[in-house]
Amino acid sequence: MSSAATNPGRVLVTGGGSGLGAAVAEAVLAAGGTPVVLDRDVSRVSQAKSVEVDVADRTAVEAAVRQAADTLGGLDAVVTAAGIDRCGRLQDVPAEEWEKVIGVNLMGTVSVVRAALPHLMSSHGRVITVASSLGIKAVSDATAYCASKFGVVGFSRALAAETRGQIGVTTMIPAGMKTRFFDDRTEQYKPQDDSRLNDPERVADAIIFALSQPKGCEVREMVICHEEEDSWP
Repeated sequence: MSSAATNPGRVLVTGGGSGLGAAVAEAVLAAGGTPVVLDRDVSRVSQAKSVEVDVADRTAVEAAVRQAADTLGGLDAVVTAAGIDRCGRLQDVPAEEWEKVIGVNLMGTVSVVRAALPHLMSSHGRVITVASSLGIKAVSDATAYCASKFGVVGFSRALAAETRGQIGVTTMIPAGMKTRFFDDRTEQYKPQDDSRLNDPERVADAIIFALSQPKGCEVREMVICHEEEDSWP
């Protein structure tokens, strides 16, 4: 980061118990900010305050965001890194599993941002939504994930238009990363070569860059991937 970078402040990170979310929480700390983590599993969170919550549960999210904001005395930013996937052809993925992807990735993002909005309006803060390269390029056997991430892109663009001049909104569009995201997939849907997966720390650095822009300057969207990534463009 340049010497002009600013402290990211009080940052709520969903999915901060592992993967990209954990990398973001660590990067916020390293940049002098104060992260608070929301996750279904906070057992591995040791360097930040945390609240255990399923982001697909809107009522629970509202209480968790309120608790996080009270703990930090407000919020300067939200990073929505929580995400899941259920791979397979539409007719092969059980409806409840398909809808769970929408519930976490899209509705969870919306619920967290909605709950945090008054705090962010008060601090002229920022929202960083985490979409995916599969939010701008569709592939087979990923109807749930693509639908959810295309939805995040559309939601974020509309939110940016709606809140222009009041808060900042950035859509982060990462491609595949070296995280535990792929662990629960069947073998056919796991990356056979992880050499083209990006390091989540690099994506976290990009998020800190977006959070650290001076007032009046916004990074609206950023695609970040390994140089040999083939899911973009």
